[in-house]
Amino acid sequence: MLHERLGRDTALIWLGHASFLLETPGGKKVLIDPWLKGNPACPESWKNPSHVDLILVTHGHFDHAGEVPETAAESGAKHVVCNFETSVWFEKKGVQGLVGMNKGGTVELEGLKITMVSADHSCGITDDDGSILYGGEACGFVVQCENGFRVYHAGDTNVFGDMAIIGELYRPDVALLPIGDHYTMGPREAAKAVELLGVKHVVPMHFGTFEALTGTPEKLRRELGRRDVDGVDVIALEPGDTLR
Repeated sequence: MLHERLGRDTALIWLGHASFLLETPGGKKVLIDPWLKGNPACPESWKNPSHVDLILVTHGHFDHAGEVPETAAESGAKHVVCNFETSVWFEKKGVQGLVGMNKGGTVELEGLKITMVSADHSCGITDDDGSILYGGEACGFVVQCENGFRVYHAGDTNVFGDMAIIGELYRPDVALLPIGDHYTMGPREAAKAVELLGVKHVVPMHFGTFEALTGTPEKLRRELGRRDVDGVDVIALEPGDTLR
């Protein structure tokens, strides 16, 4: 059962859009793609996290990376993990504790294993003057907690065949998948992603924030039914909800 794998001291909190806070059994707090102050879906009580240990950034778009310099400073984050090119831009913004890496690599930080995996998406960074800078390539992350529980945050992505490799190598217990459509995969593609990954527990994300993001958890359930993918728990959280 998922709750048995999570353990009593593990929590996954959806902060709206693609932002999550993972609280691990060892008491570590991992903030993923923190878009909080400017995020209309983020609850007011979560817009200023008081303390985090790690920040993971999947790509350079404003709704994933734009608030990272401010959030990292305010939260006292010890490490900010992202692709190498984005780390260079963060360094110019004064971000401390940067860990620039690339896909296929694993780093061990604060007792956790962080693996950067592929994603199919763009990664331009909007600079202060409005110009678009090269930000490397978009990615996802597999986070392995102290008790072996593994969370896959897909980042912004379309479905791609190598999700089967992510499922085979890392066997995530829960997958956080975008379903909004327009800027990422929609429910139809996400259902195929579930099939490729072989996961049994899915938390939908990156939907409903803007009018263009029309995918819903119910549409994902219907698409899974059309593909005859059985036994998948689609966990539809509301912003601010906690999965324990």
